[in-house]
Amino acid sequence: MHETLSYIAQTWGLILFVIAFALVLVYALNPRNKKSFDEAKNIPLEEEDI
Repeated sequence: MHETLSYIAQTWGLILFVIAFALVLVYALNPRNKKSFDEAKNIPLEEEDI
């Protein structure tokens, strides 16, 4: 019983992790997000009046 549950958890965990990784990769490499990523990368370089 324990081995069966462990096998199912490991298999589905791996499948879910691969799907989540693929979704993050698609989001990060999507050309529609380029503008927001370019704006975000320049945030540390902006000067603020204190």
